[in-house]
Amino acid sequence: MAEQIEGHGGDLALAALRASGITEMFTLSGGHVFPLYDAAHRTGFPIYDVRHEQSAVFAAEAVAKLQRRPGLAVLTAGPGVTNGISGLTSAFFNASPVVVLGGRAPAFRWGAGSLQEIDHLPLVRPVTKHAATVGSVDEVPAEVAAALTAALSPHRGPVFLDLPLEVIFSVGAADAPGAVAVDPVQPDPEEVARAAGLLAGAERPVIIAGSDVYAGGAVAALREAAEALRIPVFTNGMGRGALPPEHPLAFAKARRTALKGADVVAVVGTPLDFRLGFGDFGEARVVHVVDAPSQRATHVEPAAAPAGDLRLILSALADHPGARADHEGWIADLRSAEDAARERDAAEMAADTDPIKPARVYGELRRILAPDAITIGDGGDFVSYAGRYLEPAQPGTWLDPGPYGCLGTGLGYAMGARVSHPDRQVCVLMGDGAAGFSLMDVESLVRHKLPVVIVVGNNGIWGLEKHPMRAMYGYDVAADLQPGLRYDEVARALGGAGETVARAADLGPALRRAFEAGVPYLVNVLTDPSDAYPRSSNLA
Repeated sequence: MAEQIEGHGGDLALAALRASGITEMFTLSGGHVFPLYDAAHRTGFPIYDVRHEQSAVFAAEAVAKLQRRPGLAVLTAGPGVTNGISGLTSAFFNASPVVVLGGRAPAFRWGAGSLQEIDHLPLVRPVTKHAATVGSVDEVPAEVAAALTAALSPHRGPVFLDLPLEVIFSVGAADAPGAVAVDPVQPDPEEVARAAGLLAGAERPVIIAGSDVYAGGAVAALREAAEALRIPVFTNGMGRGALPPEHPLAFAKARRTALKGADVVAVVGTPLDFRLGFGDFGEARVVHVVDAPSQRATHVEPAAAPAGDLRLILSALADHPGARADHEGWIADLRSAEDAARERDAAEMAADTDPIKPARVYGELRRILAPDAITIGDGGDFVSYAGRYLEPAQPGTWLDPGPYGCLGTGLGYAMGARVSHPDRQVCVLMGDGAAGFSLMDVESLVRHKLPVVIVVGNNGIWGLEKHPMRAMYGYDVAADLQPGLRYDEVARALGGAGETVARAADLGPALRRAFEAGVPYLVNVLTDPSDAYPRSSNLA
C-alpha cells in the first residue's frame, strides 16, 4: 500500500513539488496562499518574497533556466495572478518549466463578490501548457504532478494551478507523491538521416544553436556533431557559450557573412523568428532541428526538420556514415571575417570618450567577469550592445528576456540566479528605461542578503524608439527620460550601494568596487544618447 501524507492543501502541494526537485518559493504575500507559506515555514523550505509579482515569476524562471528543473512562484488571487502574467508569457516563449500556484476566491460562494474574485484560467491558458483549478484538497498532489509533467514534457513551458480558499485551507490525505519522470521524444530516423546528409554534403554549412540546446542537456552532443561534420557554429540565447569562444568552430562576429554565403543553415533548438530573419536565408536550404513536433516552423518549408530529443538528434548527426564534403576553406573564410570584426570591436570597446560609449562599458566588463559569471540583460538599446560585445565562456550563463522581449526581468532573474549560484558573479545589464520596471526589488535583494551587481546604461532616452522615430517622422515623442537621473541613489535608499560614473577612465575602478562590495550595488553609467545601436527595426 502506498504511503499516505496528510495535511492542509499547502502541505500536500509542497510535498508534490519537493518530490520533483523544487527547493524554493518566490512570492509576494497574500492571504489566499497562507497555507503554502505555513507548509514552507514548518519544513524549512526557503521563501523569497519580492515587491511585485512579476519579479516572483521571473525569479522562478531564472531558476528553471539555470538549473534545468521546475521553478516555483506562488501568487495570491486576482491582481496577484494578473500581475504575474507577463512573467508567465515570457516563460511560455522561453520554454521555461515554471510552476505558478495561485490563490482563488472560494468556490462555495462563487459569484457573490468575494475579495479578488476572478476566473484566472481564461487569462492564463493562452500562455501556459496546462491551467486548472483544483477541485478538492485530496486531489492536490495529483493535480500538481499533472502540471509538473506538462511543464517538463517537450516542448517545455509554464503551468498554472489555482486553489480555491476552501481547498487550500482544508485538511486531506493522499498517496505520497514521487518524482515526475518524462520520457525523451524519439526522432524519426529518416528525417535525422536527411538532415545529416544535407549538412555533410553542403559546401558552406552553418549551425545556429539556441536555448533549447542548453535546456535539453545537448551541449556535449552539439559539440560532437560540429566537430564530426566540421561545421561552424553560431549561438543565441542560453546556447551562447555552448562552444567556448576559443573553439576553432565557434563564431560570433561573422554571422552576417555566414548567413549570406551559406548553402545549408541548420537552426537547432531555437525558433525561426525575427531574431533569425524569420528563417529566410536567401538561397540556403534550412534544416530546423526542434525538441518537439509542435515547434516545427510553419511559415517556411525546411529541407529537413527532425523533431525529438536534441541529444539523440545531434549524436546521430555526428555518427552520419555517409560522405562528407570538405568545409575547411569555408571555415577559414569565416575565421578571417571573424578576426576582422574582433579587431573593430576591440577598438570600440577601448573608446576613451566622454560621454561614455556603451561599447566601453562592455570592454571593462570583459576584464572583470569570470568565465562562469551569470550575466542578465534587461533592456533594449543597452542590452543590444551586450549581445554584441560580451561572449559567454560557458553555456547557461546568459539570461535575457527572450523573443517576447518583456522588460522588467532583471532583478527577478538576478534573485533566481543568486539563489541558484551563490558563489558566482551575478551581473544585471539594465537600460535606464528597464530600471523603471523592477528597481524596487533592490530592496528584496538587500533583505534576503543576495548581492548582485547592476550596471545601468543611463542615456536618458528610450534608445530603440527615439532614434528610429526621428528617422521615420523627423521628430520623436514619448521617448525621453530624465537625463543623468541618479539610479544609484535609489539603490542606496533601498539599502544597497552604488555610484554614478560619467568618465570612461572611472569605469573599471567603479566596476571592481561593485563586485567586491558584497551587497546589491548599482553602477549608474552616463552613456552617450547619440550612440544608437545599429540594427533594423524589429516591428515586423
